Amino acid sequence: MTKILFVCTGNSARSQMAEGILKYLNPDLEVFSAGTKPADQVHPLAVASMSEIGIDISKNKTKNVDEFLNQSFDFVITVCDNAKETCPVFLGNVKQRLHIGFKDPAAAMGSEEKKLAIFRKIRDEIYSSMEKFSKELNT
Repeated sequence: MTKILFVCTGNSARSQMAEGILKYLNPDLEVFSAGTKPADQVHPLAVASMSEIGIDISKNKTKNVDEFLNQSFDFVITVCDNAKETCPVFLGNVKQRLHIGFKDPAAAMGSEEKKLAIFRKIRDEIYSSMEKFSKELNT
């Protein structure tokens, strides 16, 4: 079974959304996410925007990447835009490292509706990227 780890800084939005979307698109994969400096919780707007497309990440917990250092992965995928600055190199046994960067929706400013619109935009970008990635895995 292909094993994948998504890594970003807080593990509260992008990596959680990528994990949820890829699990939804390809349930045969073993998918995890973690952060280098995990937030206290998964961002409520990440949960809300994902539930709009029928993917429930409300029970997900943020995790530190250190929990996974002794595990092997087929892919470790960083999703931070500034990966070199904010996400260290994963030191575990990894067959392939990828960077698929997305802007941080948690940095959005404005009203709740404006923030939710940013989360939806990033969610849709992640969905599109994960569809492509999943298809490439199956070819």
